[in-house]
Amino acid sequence: MTALEPLRFTSLAKLPMPVLRPTYDVSKLGIGIVHLGLGAFHRAHQAFYTEDAIGTGGGDWGIFAVALRRPDSPHLLRQQDGLFTVETLADEPTYRIIGCIRGVATAPLEPTVVLQAFAAASTHIVTLTVTEKGYTLGSDGALDFDHPDIANDVRREAMPISTIGWLVSGLDARRKVNGRGLTILSCDNLTNNGTKLRNAVLAFAGTVDPTLAGWIDHEVRFPNTMVDCIVPATNDAVRSRVGTATGYADAACVQRESFAQWVIEDDFAGPRPAWETAGVEFVTDVVPYQLLKLHALNLPHSALAYFGLLRGLTFCREAVSDGQIVAFVDALMAEEVAPALPGLNIGAYWHSSRNRIGNPRINHATKQVGEDGSIKLGQRALPLIIANARAGRPTARLVAIVHAWIACCSRSMTQDPHAQRLQTWARARGTFAELLADVTILPDEFRSDAQVRAAITQPHELLGQLLRGAAT
Repeated sequence: MTALEPLRFTSLAKLPMPVLRPTYDVSKLGIGIVHLGLGAFHRAHQAFYTEDAIGTGGGDWGIFAVALRRPDSPHLLRQQDGLFTVETLADEPTYRIIGCIRGVATAPLEPTVVLQAFAAASTHIVTLTVTEKGYTLGSDGALDFDHPDIANDVRREAMPISTIGWLVSGLDARRKVNGRGLTILSCDNLTNNGTKLRNAVLAFAGTVDPTLAGWIDHEVRFPNTMVDCIVPATNDAVRSRVGTATGYADAACVQRESFAQWVIEDDFAGPRPAWETAGVEFVTDVVPYQLLKLHALNLPHSALAYFGLLRGLTFCREAVSDGQIVAFVDALMAEEVAPALPGLNIGAYWHSSRNRIGNPRINHATKQVGEDGSIKLGQRALPLIIANARAGRPTARLVAIVHAWIACCSRSMTQDPHAQRLQTWARARGTFAELLADVTILPDEFRSDAQVRAAITQPHELLGQLLRGAAT
């Protein structure tokens, strides 16, 4: 079989008719956005929306995309002139070439280029998709100055390592070159993500340069946002389908579901793309959207992942098809999540989420969804356990999810910052009281508040029932 040519600028005019392609001259698009965290989600979500906005509203809103650690994605995109394909997994898959990524860099290898992009007068917006752990926050939601990456960056002896360190260095470069403010958009699953990011940046900047912190406080905006789209990891099957559909080899392609949502607090320091023409919602209060997504999509998604892993299931859609698991999650949403969030239509949102996760075309691996549970559950489950325990409401299913996460980590089923500690504890046959005493695993409320402590230490019989295959 003849190898396919790689996707390049010269490919655009030769693509088959069903394949969508940029409606503007990609080669002439200027850069207006810097993005940190060049992963699949950014390409399938923010870049997809921005492509639409450029097509309908125009403007030089090309993206300069930065990988903060590894050079893999920048290398692949450079080989393809920044172009990549998005496969949308609807009833009939569709294929679209995205052209708005107009520059790439790997921060540790090209620090000067990254700082120049921050400082450029044409840059008006910085976006981030670095996952929850990339914010290096403590259990209280504030910047963790004890985190080794933050401790390293505060010393400022070399180029930054952390996301916060790069942001502060980039903003410092901008202040020195042109002094104009900009807008920084967190696109990760954190409640009040913009506010938390702002507080972390100000705390870091205040430690290294109070004058810089004052400038950031006055000139830079950090709107809260909510982003939503299921983006499974790309594999050889995806690359093969993309090659068949487009006629070109695309090593940087991504897949996604057809549903997507982006809600942004309308608080910008300067111009922005016409994202509203692409379906982005601009609102005054993002919190209700964040709470619905965190607790009626992300939380049950985590539950499906951990129970699915423990029952030997590879994909979350298989967990949705498991009657006992889905009955557990249905009861969780009705009896423990909805009462904790009055005024939000948890039932309807979960019904929609269940259909999305159960899409037979979406192979979202339980192992992938279960990663970094110690950070994700701190947003999705632990606040509800605390609130319900203090109010005398049920907590058994929420607690079972936490115990399922512990079981998965201690059995090396998924990656987590605390996986090694949990595996050591399991090998030593430690007690749960010993685990609870470790202040790094659960927040202080689970030790200091008698009601919350009683909730988390109650026998997790529901977990045992699921593992035994008994009805819930």
